[in-house]
Amino acid sequence: MTDTISEPIDETGATTHDAFLGGKVYVRQPKKGRHRAGLDAVYLAAALPDNTIGHVVDLGSGVGTAGLCAAARLAGIGVTLVDVDPLVLSLARQNLADPENAAFADRVSVLEADITAKGSLRHSAGLLPGMADHAIMNPPYYEADRFRASPAEARAGAHMLDDRGLEPWAKAATDIVKEGGTLTVIFRADGLRAVLDVLHSRFGAIDIIPLRPRPEAPATRILLRAVRASKAPLQLLPGFVLHERDSSDFTAQSRGVMRDGEGLGLIGRR
Repeated sequence: MTDTISEPIDETGATTHDAFLGGKVYVRQPKKGRHRAGLDAVYLAAALPDNTIGHVVDLGSGVGTAGLCAAARLAGIGVTLVDVDPLVLSLARQNLADPENAAFADRVSVLEADITAKGSLRHSAGLLPGMADHAIMNPPYYEADRFRASPAEARAGAHMLDDRGLEPWAKAATDIVKEGGTLTVIFRADGLRAVLDVLHSRFGAIDIIPLRPRPEAPATRILLRAVRASKAPLQLLPGFVLHERDSSDFTAQSRGVMRDGEGLGLIGRR
């Protein structure tokens, strides 16, 4: 039996203007019909250590929420937002022009490229080998053989992996991240094996950080951080709890991340 992910395309082109990090970042995004950013994007940005510097590439950026949140909290980085969807990239450019984001927008750029294309096409689009000190990505969560695609094609593309799975995403990340640079991924907890399979022999010093909705609940998401070409062993870290027990209230730590723009306090490895 498959689950259905469905939401009709909003033909009006309606958008919402949403505050993140307690108003440090504002994002215009489609009201319907495409992926809408939320907690995953904020936690992906928060997983970068507080001392991160250099060039961060947000692979599959959508309207840019994760990359913008990273730029807002880390003064020593420049960010490139990469996506293949012209509509969401148009909104990403609007977000960079938004006066509310003026404090960091000059450190962010937009690149239209198909992350899953073969290397020569990625390179010609501007996704160049070794261009990134760090990559972050929130790849599509769902496999086609387990979930039925949305009738909204663009939304399906943001949520559904094709029959190649995560392999093209891993290839692109491996290509663009410098040796010794890092990759940070957020994914479904039950997809951990798939992530580890595609990163094997490409990245080491892998840290796995579970995200649990409540203290006694199984993790529903994992953050995974890794170092390009490292030989250091894998670590399973304690992880984080998002909500108080039997409540929709965020934990104090989650409030710090979601509303104050705090990082997760993770330490980089080599």
